[in-house]
Amino acid sequence: MPIDADAQVMLDLLAQMPEPWTIGAVATRAMMAQSPRPPGEDVDEVRDLTIDGPAGAIPARLFRPAGSGAAPLPLVVFFHGGGWVFGGLDTHDGLCRMLANRSGAVVVSVDYRLAPEHPYPAAADDAYAAAVWAVDHAAELGADPTRVAVAGDSAGGNLAAVVALRARDEGRPALAFQLLVYPVVDFDRERPSTVRNGTGYYLTQEAMRWFDDQYAPDPAHRAHAYAAPLRAESLAGLPPALVITAEYDPLCDEGAAYADALGAAGVPATLSCYEGVFHGFFSMALAIEKGRAAVDEASAALRAALA
Repeated sequence: MPIDADAQVMLDLLAQMPEPWTIGAVATRAMMAQSPRPPGEDVDEVRDLTIDGPAGAIPARLFRPAGSGAAPLPLVVFFHGGGWVFGGLDTHDGLCRMLANRSGAVVVSVDYRLAPEHPYPAAADDAYAAAVWAVDHAAELGADPTRVAVAGDSAGGNLAAVVALRARDEGRPALAFQLLVYPVVDFDRERPSTVRNGTGYYLTQEAMRWFDDQYAPDPAHRAHAYAAPLRAESLAGLPPALVITAEYDPLCDEGAAYADALGAAGVPATLSCYEGVFHGFFSMALAIEKGRAAVDEASAALRAALA
């Protein structure tokens, strides 16, 4: 189907931005930091945290949903997108507020180390350490350590999937669910959707290759399961998953392949593809109607899984 009207408006705005490889990571981050963001929803609590990471402190931010009271709530550990190069606590603040309010869970957003300054496995190591820390400190966060999910969009979806794999392999933390929003799960940039949607839809095939080179410059790393979860020898024993994709996303086929692989391994996995939208629509929920619908679907899945 054609691009939705509200999605096209956003595409036209985004097309005015320079491609990241033309100006570099630092300049693109500075430009993103100056971009205005609408105010987020009110929540009961927003608290900045410091997590003990493998290479030092990891900044994080806690969101406690509105009207939640004092009882321990489910916990969602969230990893932001941005190609492992961009993004942070502020870029996904509004989205995390929405997820907290709609899921009824405490959301902890993790500001992992970014490439190219910190290539693989830095982000993956930070993400796993943050999940372990959040569960170990659940009482301090007002959360229930027995009802925990990981979540993320794009590169953050990659990290959520990686944390689920590593938690299975290392026996902790116990996870009940994984929310993977148009996740990066492989480094194959010749899939049909990557070629078909590789230009004109915000995330381009060339941009994906540039992001890959920033995060995993060593080609050997791209076969590691903790970099490319689709390459894992087995996906058995992972928590149930909701995989959200977009029709005009280069990563559409990749997400579908991961949902299929999870199901083939006996993991309950739901694939939800949104027509008429592009990569990034989920975090643009205030501007794109189907983004709001996807956030609602994701939140309902989290609420049900963590009940």
